[in-house]
Amino acid sequence: MHELGIVFYIIRDVKKAAEENGVEHVNAVVMNIGEVSTIVPDYLMDCWRWAADKEDLLRGCELRFNILPAVTFCEDCHQEYPTVEHGRTCPYCGSEKTYLLKGNEVEIKEIEV
Repeated sequence: MHELGIVFYIIRDVKKAAEENGVEHVNAVVMNIGEVSTIVPDYLMDCWRWAADKEDLLRGCELRFNILPAVTFCEDCHQEYPTVEHGRTCPYCGSEKTYLLKGNEVEIKEIEV
């Protein structure tokens, strides 16, 4: 379960931002998580609750997330398409010369105080 490690990085970054801005308590952290990022949202939430409540700054802090759709680009026909639905093969031309444009993100979007 790599979600716990990710939670530790989130907490580190939130604590740094809070310190830089003189914030004493954070109410919520909003994450952007790509649908093919390998993050399991339920695991992330469980790890968050366990770790955040150990920090005065984050005690009771809510973790929310937006799931961002995965999109792949075809180098042959220059079309974009939904990755999860079609995989690596372009549904427009059948090419496998494709690459992921977005959908693998794991990033802090907002920190609410």
